[in-house]
Amino acid sequence: MGTVERRRVPGDGGQPARGSGDAGFAEAHGEVADGRAEAVGAPAASGDGAPERPAYRPLWTEEPARRRRLPDPVRTAAVRAVLIVSVTLIQAMVAFLCTLAGSWLAFPMVISSVASTVVATWGVLDVWVTRQVWNQRHGVVSMPSSTARALRRERRRARRQARAAERSQERIRRRGAGQLSHS
Repeated sequence: MGTVERRRVPGDGGQPARGSGDAGFAEAHGEVADGRAEAVGAPAASGDGAPERPAYRPLWTEEPARRRRLPDPVRTAAVRAVLIVSVTLIQAMVAFLCTLAGSWLAFPMVISSVASTVVATWGVLDVWVTRQVWNQRHGVVSMPSSTARALRRERRRARRQARAAERSQERIRRRGAGQLSHS
């Protein structure tokens, strides 16, 4: 089974044609060998007796990302942690195999694996701490149930009320400044 190549052929109405060397693929998938595609189980012919071509369908469709990208410091810490953990796993496997083989390298590898496990734990905790610090400095993602959103809303409401009270006090002062008495 060869690789299928799609390319435009002049005079073919702009329809994609099969590349050479895919006759076995065409036969196995119910296609005519002259480059015209025929869907398996589809109507065999149109009004002039020629087989109908199925509409071109893309292999995939682009969808927007469901989650936002990680912030740069968090992503950097995560990449660092993955590299450290992978090196630790490789060291642990080498230590295990050296132990089974009875090699002199087994003891130093076990010691370095223990040290690497401590470093890997630190790396994973670093990702968590970096994420928490970033969220604290730059605000949490605004979810409907977010407590930060409710707190911001309360602060805005309090500021609006304070400004309204200040404006009314200013109006009272301006109105009362020109009068000497209330009689």
